[in-house]
Amino acid sequence: MKKWQCSVCKYVHTGDTPPEKCPVCGVGSEKFVLLEETGGPDPKTAPMKKEAKPTEKTAAKAADTAKIPVEKPVPKSAPKPAEPPPAAPPKNLYERIIGLMVKHHAHPVSVHFPNGILPAAVVLFVLAWMFNFDLFVKAGFINLIFVILALPLVLFSGIIEWKKKYNQALTTLFKIKIMAAALTATTCLISVVWYLLDPNVLSSPKGWVFILVNIVMLASAGIAGHIGGKLVFKD
Repeated sequence: MKKWQCSVCKYVHTGDTPPEKCPVCGVGSEKFVLLEETGGPDPKTAPMKKEAKPTEKTAAKAADTAKIPVEKPVPKSAPKPAEPPPAAPPKNLYERIIGLMVKHHAHPVSVHFPNGILPAAVVLFVLAWMFNFDLFVKAGFINLIFVILALPLVLFSGIIEWKKKYNQALTTLFKIKIMAAALTATTCLISVVWYLLDPNVLSSPKGWVFILVNIVMLASAGIAGHIGGKLVFKD
């Protein structure tokens, strides 16, 4: 059997031909590269050839040929596969930082920070809206401030990883992830600015709209995180 690897997300497929579409990132079969071909007859189960018994004619022929020295052909050494050229060193400090970010998975690491805080902020806002707890409103707002501070690094590292690791692929999966990330950042910014302009928004008639914005923010962050996990764990 042959093994094919997706050049975008590194998913490995086993089969005679590559799949029509990568089940992880959604790119076409032209993005798959042949890795190796395994299989073949099992030496334990392969039929054994019976050795022919020597006859008088074959024995005489072998005796005659044994007297004639035969020059053995010199086996030609197989050409060595061409080695890939060494990677060019980074030209400046910026490229060095970018390389370190991709190597040490800066995006998957940094995205855990806002994804862990957003649910707490939304739950606090919902409780404050339902039971009129002013303390919960302030606590939720403080959580959103930390999310806003973390989002630039999350978005920047995500763009860098998309360019360097996934070759800027624009399949449906990546489009959904990009839109979900943009929606998360937009709704988070709306919530922070809205609260700064109207600290009593949750006790006003428009409080349910504020809650709806935060629920959309949490859902879009969950979608982006789910797609990110699918790309990392290949399931």
